[in-house]
Parts: sequence; structure tokens; C-alpha cells
Amino acid sequence: MSEDREAAFADCWPPWCSLASRLLNWRPAEFWSATPAELIAALRDPETHSLGAAAPSRDLISQLMERDQNG
Repeated sequence: MSEDREAAFADCWPPWCSLASRLLNWRPAEFWSATPAELIAALRDPETHSLGAAAPSRDLISQLMERDQNG
């Protein structure tokens, strides 16, 4: 994985882990053992094969993380 991709993943893994936990009932070990392709496949709509909306922006991810921290 390139340094840019590693840095991007380092910035965005917490909300993906949270999403997998809440929507898929995955524990951390299941999240970390899954490949990105497996995570995407698990979150896709089975009828449309899409993830729905476009990927969230960094600003949106930051807002969601802030909201999640404040319960």
C-alpha cells in the first residue's frame, strides 16, 4: 500500500470500524481481519450493489466522530 493510501486509511478507519460494529455487529477482531473488499461487500445494498451515497468527506467524518464522542 502506498504511503498516501496508508495515511488516508489511518485518518478514516475509526468511523468504518464504528459502522461495521453498528450495522454488521462486527467485533474489532472481525473488522481487522476483513479485507477492504469484504467490508465493502458486506455494506453494499444487495439489490443495487452500491454503497448508497458517495464516500463521506473528511469534514463529515470529523462531524460524525465529534457527535459520537458526545453521545
